[in-house]
Amino acid sequence: MKRVLIALAMTALLAVLVIASEVKLDGVKCFVGGESVSSSVSADYKDGKVYFCCPGCQKKFMADTAKYATKANHQLVATGQAKQTNCPLSGEPIAQDKMVEVQGAKVYFCCDHCKNKMVGAAPDEQLNLVFSEAAWEKGGFKVAN
Repeated sequence: MKRVLIALAMTALLAVLVIASEVKLDGVKCFVGGESVSSSVSADYKDGKVYFCCPGCQKKFMADTAKYATKANHQLVATGQAKQTNCPLSGEPIAQDKMVEVQGAKVYFCCDHCKNKMVGAAPDEQLNLVFSEAAWEKGGFKVAN
């Protein structure tokens, strides 16, 4: 029985490590504090995890997730956890050749008009255009399970 419990514990640990290894944290900054994130400080968010530089930033996020939603959505895409099906500007299906990297996150658009609107926007405006709650819904972003 003891061996079975050890085997089950090892299997569970391996599953956690495999899931964690799929999240890309290289170069990802804490959207609260601005420092590099730690894989050991995270919070559940939209069926994924968002990462922080310290427990203090994690606490600030948990106290007011709506305040940080746009940047948390961005991090889900930048870390490879969330994928999109539609253009976040028009809601139309995306074209694979209409991609813009928005602060480390690949975002796809339906047409050159939407893509060019993104390219012409200032960095903070880009985040709001594609990662606000409304754009998140319109873009069909979902965390892959």
